[in-house]
Amino acid sequence: MTESRFSAAGAAGTRMTFGRWLLFAVLGLFVLVYLLPLYVMVGTSLKDLEEIRAGSMLSWPETLTLAPWIKAWGSACVGIQCEGLKGYFWISVQITVPAVAISTLLGAVNGYVLTKWRFRFDNIIFALMLFGCFIPFQVVLLPMARLLGMLGLSGTISGLVLVHIVYGIGFTTLFFRNFYIGVPNELVKAATIDGAGFLTIFIRIMLPLSIPIIVVTVIWQFTQIWNDFLFGVSFSAGGAQPITVALNNIVNSSTGVKEYNLDMASAIIAGLPTLIVYVFAGRYFVRGLTSGSVKG
Repeated sequence: MTESRFSAAGAAGTRMTFGRWLLFAVLGLFVLVYLLPLYVMVGTSLKDLEEIRAGSMLSWPETLTLAPWIKAWGSACVGIQCEGLKGYFWISVQITVPAVAISTLLGAVNGYVLTKWRFRFDNIIFALMLFGCFIPFQVVLLPMARLLGMLGLSGTISGLVLVHIVYGIGFTTLFFRNFYIGVPNELVKAATIDGAGFLTIFIRIMLPLSIPIIVVTVIWQFTQIWNDFLFGVSFSAGGAQPITVALNNIVNSSTGVKEYNLDMASAIIAGLPTLIVYVFAGRYFVRGLTSGSVKG
């Protein structure tokens, strides 16, 4: 009887071990497929042109060189200007940082009002704001271009900031509204009885509870705005173009010899900020989406 129990336990342990190894193998395969393009990009960006022509794209460079990276940052030709990506990188920073900050703040205020200061037709207003999340980019191009022209912001950094704020409000409002629903209304009522007003409750009670969803919103907005190409190419000009537009101009350049190492280095530089954000803050994104604020 005892031997049969041990044999059954051993068989179950064997099946569990096999299943676990199979799971690890499948996950490892997915990781390999996912990281292979990044490996090719990094490897190609560290090769010189002669090695690229003579070797395979999958081979690691025999001699490492940072020349493509230096050229991509400081002297690559974007159109007729050979000043590299550094200027466009800081333009993207000037666009992304205020747009993320303002859209996140407006979304927090909207979510606070829609959940804790209810008013007539608030659900209809939220539905209309939510509808903005599903409007394709292409639909808003002409109306937004007309609005920017009326405001005198066409082809400016401020105009692009405004575009991203307007388009992102629907998403940020959705995030904060769904998060604030979990905050007990009794907190707001108790603060109101103690004499706290609209802004006091928002700043001293709601915002400290909102750290998880603020992280989610910032990561979401940063990724969307930094990687945006359509708005950048449609509403920017000259000195107001983000790095994604500059990257497109470098890659699609047809003058001279095609420099694949330069293209790969430029692409990595353009995508590096979002990669860093997800590597160091990706776990907080999932945690913020699944966390509640106050349990009670």
